[in-house]
Amino acid sequence: MQDNFSQNSANLTHLDQQGQAQMVDVSDKAPTFRQAVAAAKVRMLPETFAAIEAGNTPKGDVLATARLAGIMAAKQTAALIPLCHPLPLQKIAVEVTPDPQLPGYQIYATVKTKAETGVEMEALTAVSIAALTLYDMAKALEKSIQIESIRLLSKTGGKSGNYFPPEP
Repeated sequence: MQDNFSQNSANLTHLDQQGQAQMVDVSDKAPTFRQAVAAAKVRMLPETFAAIEAGNTPKGDVLATARLAGIMAAKQTAALIPLCHPLPLQKIAVEVTPDPQLPGYQIYATVKTKAETGVEMEALTAVSIAALTLYDMAKALEKSIQIESIRLLSKTGGKSGNYFPPEP
């Protein structure tokens, strides 16, 4: 059984030979430029969307707070996700874009570094926390706000190369 597990888990770098969680050893890797872009959607009632757009919310500037929370979250990813490496992040950009068609917001995070490992988790953490903060800031107006479709849009650099998912 152990040999079968080892063969099937050869590509699972966060597991050792016994199937135990481990931090991947990246000490032999050269630092390279890496970038990841992630996205999320936050859907709400038209009335909630209109109030946020008008700046008429009980807790203040919802969008600026969400952007700042996303940036701060990306910097804390290694403290939140057990096997992530702490990375020197050179750029974190979080955009919260109104989307009247939802109605709600599209959230995008771009994270860049020059390091031994990628920044996908930092970008995904940024959009997740930005979306949660948007919910927190607007929950007095609506409790049924929906956070949807947290996903990696692209990643560049590193041993595994570039990733661009197919268009939906």
